[in-house]
Amino acid sequence: MDARPSQLRKTSRIKDSNSPIRVMIVDDSLTVRTIFSRMVEDEGGMEIVGTFSNAERALVKLRDLDVDVILLDLEMPGMGGLEALPKILTTAENAQVLVVSSLTQDGAEHTLSALSMGAADTMLKPRPGGFDNIYRASLLEKIRALGTQDCETQPAASDTARTSARTRARSPKDPELVAVGASTGGIHALNAMLRCLPPSFDLPIVVTQHLPGSFMPVFARQLEVASARRSVVASQGSELRRGEILIAPGDGHLSVVRKGERLVVELSSNPASSGCMPSVDPMLSSIAETLGGHAIAVILSGMGRDGVEGAGRLAEAGGSILVQDAETSAVWGMPGSVAKAGLASAIEPPEKIAEMIVSLARVPAWK
Repeated sequence: MDARPSQLRKTSRIKDSNSPIRVMIVDDSLTVRTIFSRMVEDEGGMEIVGTFSNAERALVKLRDLDVDVILLDLEMPGMGGLEALPKILTTAENAQVLVVSSLTQDGAEHTLSALSMGAADTMLKPRPGGFDNIYRASLLEKIRALGTQDCETQPAASDTARTSARTRARSPKDPELVAVGASTGGIHALNAMLRCLPPSFDLPIVVTQHLPGSFMPVFARQLEVASARRSVVASQGSELRRGEILIAPGDGHLSVVRKGERLVVELSSNPASSGCMPSVDPMLSSIAETLGGHAIAVILSGMGRDGVEGAGRLAEAGGSILVQDAETSAVWGMPGSVAKAGLASAIEPPEKIAEMIVSLARVPAWK
């Protein structure tokens, strides 16, 4: 299965705030469909518009149904969810896909392939008895975030932030590394950005992506394919090397410190103000302290506000803060929070962000 991401979609999900979030469930398990339907229907502001046991039937109905969020199982008889995903994204242009995946190694491979192709987020499918209140709350939070993109207010916010960005971008410092923070929808955007970096670009890249820890080795392999550069999950003392990517593990925050002439990783599990593990804030804060403004931070699609605190410290030190625009973000929470705080040096799609990184690093582009 080719995991090459499809082109980033520009969504136009302008919704009446009083209209419910329309949810479709595609899963071959009657039990799962029943439990998810009950969870959604018991929550105000959401409704089930269809449940299907296979992707073929879902695709037929998607031609006529207006859907905001699709819960998609990947392992189904006939056309699996991974095979159906590109067709779903094309047919339901304004819908966001939430993949429901297993904890197996194959589940991680397939889920990350789906996320790189354009699925917005993933939800681990629990074992029998695991559909408890905590799981329900997490599922509904993801559906609400994906289904209520505030498209009516984002353009105005983007205009204000772009004005601030033009002011901040006037005198950037030469960067020594690139730090990327991402969450919901971020894997698709990150793959798109990395594919646009030329071989001549060789600054070290560090990445904090909100993902289960068991997914991280697969995620590293995926980034290595997308970027054509060595990508590994960081461990304590890992050295940042030119032309390589280091990824925060699922159970620790990645910080960058200087040891003599080297830049190395320190890991910690202290609670972050964002509540995320790993968190973008400790990564960017450590870079601000270690490198001053000699770094580029990139904040891609994601729920919440993780990254605002660290971006503020890096911006104060003179670093460049590049954020994904609202139009191509699955959720404009993380990048939107940074932009609205006036911290962004630029607000652009991932492919354009790659061009800006190359320009800031003063390296030759593609020939």
